[in-house]
Amino acid sequence: METDFHSLKSLFEQLGLPAESDAIAKFIARHAPLHPSVVLSEASFWEVSQQNFLRDELLKDADWAEIIDLLNSQLREPR
Repeated sequence: METDFHSLKSLFEQLGLPAESDAIAKFIARHAPLHPSVVLSEASFWEVSQQNFLRDELLKDADWAEIIDLLNSQLREPR
């Protein structure tokens, strides 16, 4: 298990997405609010590899889980 603290920037880099602050904000604005019935890793805007990463890291309760949870909560906020 990694011991480094992960940020939204590092999560977006891991997912292969633009990771600049404005790109992250635009991504969240574009995809929020995520319907309560949609599991984050099953959202239609992810590539299959991204879905797998998000699901697996949450299931393992890996060190990525905390920042994935943060992204999940930000995507659920009403806009």
